[in-house]
Amino acid sequence: MISAPADLRNASSCASKALGPEPASGAIAIPPMPDYNGRVLAYTATAVIIVVGVLQDAFPHWLLWLLAGALIWPHLAHGLTRKTFLSRSSRIRQKMLLVDCVIGGAFIGLTGLVAIPAVSVALMLMFSCLIIGGIRQWLLGSAFMALGLVAGIAAVGPADSFQSPLLTSLCAMASTGLYICVTAFYSHQQARALMLAKTQIQNQREQSIALSHKLAKYLSPQVWQSIFTGERDVRLETQRKKLAIFFSDIKGFTELSEEMEPEALTELLNHYFNEMSEVALKYGGTIDKFVGDSIMIFFGDPTSRGLREDAFACVSMAIDMRKHMKIMRQKWRSQGIKTPLEIRMGISTGYATVGNFGAENRMDYTIIGKEVNLASRLESLAQPGEILISHETFSLIKDRILCRDKGEITVKGFTKPVPIYEVVDFRRDMGPNRSFLEHEHSGFAMYLDSQKITEEERQLILRALEDAADRLRAEEDLPDEIGKFG
Repeated sequence: MISAPADLRNASSCASKALGPEPASGAIAIPPMPDYNGRVLAYTATAVIIVVGVLQDAFPHWLLWLLAGALIWPHLAHGLTRKTFLSRSSRIRQKMLLVDCVIGGAFIGLTGLVAIPAVSVALMLMFSCLIIGGIRQWLLGSAFMALGLVAGIAAVGPADSFQSPLLTSLCAMASTGLYICVTAFYSHQQARALMLAKTQIQNQREQSIALSHKLAKYLSPQVWQSIFTGERDVRLETQRKKLAIFFSDIKGFTELSEEMEPEALTELLNHYFNEMSEVALKYGGTIDKFVGDSIMIFFGDPTSRGLREDAFACVSMAIDMRKHMKIMRQKWRSQGIKTPLEIRMGISTGYATVGNFGAENRMDYTIIGKEVNLASRLESLAQPGEILISHETFSLIKDRILCRDKGEITVKGFTKPVPIYEVVDFRRDMGPNRSFLEHEHSGFAMYLDSQKITEEERQLILRALEDAADRLRAEEDLPDEIGKFG
């Protein structure tokens, strides 16, 4: 008559499959309580009510014929829903429960509406409807049960007395209570299993997030983001795009490597890469690779703001790196590193092949093409602290960045000499209104970027400069005082 709840069991089973094998300890197995078992239990409880009611003359004796139906129907329903076309029907469980409601309502009507047995059967039906389909199923089940009840009453009429003998009432209540308790127990077990599956999924999700963040350190953030959002497939594919390409290396690094211990050199190099990477990411650059003391970065893939903006961001990044390198050099000098480290940079703009190169089981996201070679060549020709750019890059940024013509060079892969330019600075930072000032001598270094200074920091810097000026003046006057007493 009634289908046992299995939605939670199905959901938990799916979650378990998604998680893979259950852990060896602490796992709660989902109890097997399918519709078939629940229906057998409910119809057996109803059969017991019929037998006791007939023996106590609460029901007419001909109702014993319903015992065969009560014992056969669960098996028949199981076969219909598993071995016939009904198995392909959507929401078959809810539909079969409505059939149970009609049968249950008809049984209540055929008993003549004897109160306690009628309420007991109705409780089993409504309990199952609420668990399986919620309020909607409960309303539909009530309507179908009412139809069955009306048909049963119309067939035999109401009983002479709506009261049932004590034993029949106790048997009806006990049968219904047993069904509800067993069903509630399995529902509780299913809820526990579902909570365990939810916890496992949450733990696995946290592990996956932690692992993805670890793996992300081996990829550029833009590439990692495009892969994890599904914008890019992880397969061997490339495309031609116009990119701004950047190369840099450290002038003097070879000499420094001969003076420093490998551990100290590694720490210095990692610090340099970390600082430069933060600058690159600030401007939206895709970090391709680190080779020795060299860095390769490009703009325009996997995201682009337009060729002009990409080129401007690339050159802006180079200028910022040059300024940042001066600050880092002063810090290294205070740590005892006397070799003057300078960064030199080259930038070109043009078409390159970008994408995944390599094998199916090991690929590298990078770029190739003659513009890559040009950027590398410009970097090798640059003087310490110099930024050399190609003509196309110059044409894209010349209105906002001041550059100096450096003539032409011959590069392999280019049929004609290539005009190159040296980046001076942002046009807005030239002249008396420039925001960045620098001054460096032995024993003194100053790098001032007024746009990045807060008002509180401004006052502290002014006091420090005033103290330094007073100290210099005092030391300047000291020889005169010594001469007077000499």
